[in-house]
Amino acid sequence: MTSIFQQHMGADFGRLHPEIRRRFSVGLDSGEACVGRGTMARISHGARFVKPFLRLGGTRNILVPREGRDVPFVIENFPYVDSFGRETVTFVRTFHLPDRPHRFDATMVLSAERDCVLDYLGTHQHLASDLYLRAEPDGSLLIRSGEHRFREGPVDVRVPSLIGGEAEVRESFDEESGRFRIRVTVTNRHFGFLFGYEGSFTAEYVDVSTQGPRADLLPLREEARA
Repeated sequence: MTSIFQQHMGADFGRLHPEIRRRFSVGLDSGEACVGRGTMARISHGARFVKPFLRLGGTRNILVPREGRDVPFVIENFPYVDSFGRETVTFVRTFHLPDRPHRFDATMVLSAERDCVLDYLGTHQHLASDLYLRAEPDGSLLIRSGEHRFREGPVDVRVPSLIGGEAEVRESFDEESGRFRIRVTVTNRHFGFLFGYEGSFTAEYVDVSTQGPRADLLPLREEARA
């Protein structure tokens, strides 16, 4: 068995820079988790009307309701088996802004039905996004989002493009500095730029046989629908 990211990307996974490959090999088979620590040079928001939605999302650890510069940052990627028996990887990002730490939580599983990596956002996995990963010619990783769905109880609805965001993540490895570089942008096809951040970090790998995910990294509710 390989990581959920390698299974999704297939042969394209081998075209990634070796350090990117190792980071996205975290999983139950590798026996490793990855903890990244660094600085986000900027966290930016779009138009003023976006801010109430970011504040609302912040109550469930979705996106970040504050802007900032040179913000200390931690990302924790731990594999585990969820209550439905699926291999899952945490993507818990903590931004240490001046008022307090703000978290942007996600948990990812492989969806064979949708042929993507499914990204459950927030503490309660109410928002699910299809993610598609691709190696770029320079060995960097490009991640783009597809359809978004809101799920609560019997409700399972597609988020319309009028209010939905299209996410793009670019992650690369800088040989000279020995750091990973990341740029995230979320845009809306009608209203333009909504949210984004960019910066760099170093990575430490953790043996998951001796240190599994902390309870606070796990979602408070799990969604069965993939």
